[in-house]
Amino acid sequence: MEPMKNTLLIVDDETSNLKVLTHILGHDYTIYTASNGADAVKKAGEYKPDLILLDILMPGMDGYETLSEIKKTEQIKKIPVIFITGLDSDEDEEKGLSLEAVDYITKPFSPIVVKLRVRNQIQLITQMRIIERLSMIDQLTNLPNRRCFDERLQMEWKQAVREKTNIGLAIVDLDKFKDVNDQFGHQQGDVVLQSAAAVFRQALKRPGDFIARWGGEEFVILLPNTSSEGAIEVAEDIRKKIENMSVLSGKGEKISITASIGVHSLVPAQQDTKDAFISMTDNRLYAAKQAGRNRVIGSA
Repeated sequence: MEPMKNTLLIVDDETSNLKVLTHILGHDYTIYTASNGADAVKKAGEYKPDLILLDILMPGMDGYETLSEIKKTEQIKKIPVIFITGLDSDEDEEKGLSLEAVDYITKPFSPIVVKLRVRNQIQLITQMRIIERLSMIDQLTNLPNRRCFDERLQMEWKQAVREKTNIGLAIVDLDKFKDVNDQFGHQQGDVVLQSAAAVFRQALKRPGDFIARWGGEEFVILLPNTSSEGAIEVAEDIRKKIENMSVLSGKGEKISITASIGVHSLVPAQQDTKDAFISMTDNRLYAAKQAGRNRVIGSA
């Protein structure tokens, strides 16, 4: 199976230029084209290309105006743009760079220069994506981390407000985890955390459900379109699986662990806040701890 190609959107009002650039780049990339600024903004939103090659001199909305519109549009503002132009003055280049164009390709086109400039930008994009992905992952458990959870909650919260649907949250704390570290050592404690992460992955069956490491021995589970009853059911299943989890120490001893879980679900309104939502869930986790641990507390 061939790897997926990176995608380019080429914007130029001259058909001949579109054909030349497509010929130069079409072997290595998937190409989309647009012949004016308005169409470019529309297609950028539709296809989300990795890189945009944008002509400056176009009738109606020129390249500068088009780039300004792209930078104002949330879903596409981070897509890098290379200007393609016959203009070569310092003022033109300065204006483009001030609008956050990443590079220039001048006309007439040199196939080697075009390929190298595009390749360099694609390499930068790939490196940045790797760095961003790593910054969103907890290295011990390979689960999403708290930063990643914050971004996911922001997205799901907006959707729940817009569509007036439930959003469920569960905060899981491994009980007396410090005792595990003290008795068996931190290395074995890490194994317990990794085993718990595997339990979470197995327990969450819907594609939209989301688990992240919250910090230390705490984990957080986001359950879109889930009522209180449904969220409590998921949490109880996880609690049982953690209790029955089999982890052996380096000496072959069984390491037993349980989990306390706080659960909350609501249909968020405009006046509700994510912080209050998390705080309410955390309060229920605290209540589960106070009530003797190894239990789920929510409001069915």
